Amino acid sequence: MPKISHKGKKMPESPIRKLVPFAESAKKRGVNVFHLNIGQPDIKTPDIALEAIKNNTIEVLAYSRSEGSDEYRQKLANYYQQHDINVAANEIIITTGGSEALLFAMGSVCDPGDEIIIPEPFYANYNGFSTASGVQIVPVISKIEDNFALPPIEEFEKLISSNTKAILICNPGNPTGYLYSKEEIQKLAEIVKQYDLFLIADEVYREFVYDNVQHQSVLSNFGLEENAIIIDSVSKRYSMCGARIGCLVSKNKDVISTALKFAQARLSPPTFAQIASEAALETPQSYFDEVTVEYKARRDLLISELGTIEGIKVASPKGAFYCVVELPVDNADKFAQWLLEDFNVNNETVMVAPAAGFYSSKGFGTKQIRIAYVLKKEDLIAAVKILKAGITEYNKH
Repeated sequence: MPKISHKGKKMPESPIRKLVPFAESAKKRGVNVFHLNIGQPDIKTPDIALEAIKNNTIEVLAYSRSEGSDEYRQKLANYYQQHDINVAANEIIITTGGSEALLFAMGSVCDPGDEIIIPEPFYANYNGFSTASGVQIVPVISKIEDNFALPPIEEFEKLISSNTKAILICNPGNPTGYLYSKEEIQKLAEIVKQYDLFLIADEVYREFVYDNVQHQSVLSNFGLEENAIIIDSVSKRYSMCGARIGCLVSKNKDVISTALKFAQARLSPPTFAQIASEAALETPQSYFDEVTVEYKARRDLLISELGTIEGIKVASPKGAFYCVVELPVDNADKFAQWLLEDFNVNNETVMVAPAAGFYSSKGFGTKQIRIAYVLKKEDLIAAVKILKAGITEYNKH
């Protein structure tokens, strides 16, 4: 019988999506499932983006340029300049989602067997991207007790070897919601310059920051013109996850020219989705002001409600729309599946994302879950009540 590749066998399942069959089965039994497991915003996509598609008169849906359309990249450069990120259109490559941008970044700076240091827990698909690229993740552990702040820079330095090519951060963080301070980014800037490494920053949640704290981009005045690579996406910013448009941004000409070769190999990013994304750049600031107020209110409500559950630890996020919660259960994976298979309150249950899949270190996060607070407030209240009742019932067994 033909055999599957070793790489294919090593590809991890998504901790976010692997429970979907159990959720679908629950729904077929008539159980309403509150989805706290996935970062799919319920915020409406800006009308201006949708109208750009509806009112388009394209007669031939042709390839776009491999690096993305000139018009979109120029407008995107203007957007970055408004956020104190001074880049030009030719320093941007449009990708099919932030996911492809990460794959291009890894392919451009790493050979098989090379290493990237990443603070964990981290976005689960970094595990998949690294496996697909033949790259080794070297984790440096951040702790819920420290609110998942940047680990001491000495911990990074201990892990640097001749195979180390980059440090990768997500800022604000998925799954933690942690927002790195200017001082923390400065420490990372100093170490990557000292050891000639790249600093790859996944900044897709840039707009979602709370408590009057400012987001710090790696391309804002840290002297990282040759070291920094930004990964970005329209998915969360404009509630356009299905558009699958992202980008890779760098002032390093070798990075851009190399990433372009990967872009040429896959031909081009989606034409219609670029049109929608270009139009979305005209979204007024009032949209983001309203969205940020709504997410902050949801965060505050969620943290307050979770605080009523005895024995849990909750990290308080400063950005994005996630938080990591440590539960008083033996195993969060088993608990999450049990919630969907065997438990409901008035025919309702919740779906969460077990956090072990957001670590690469074995045995970490086994009692933790990630909650995405992308539901309206009344649904968050109902979901936490079900979670509380579920913990009590589960621990009786």
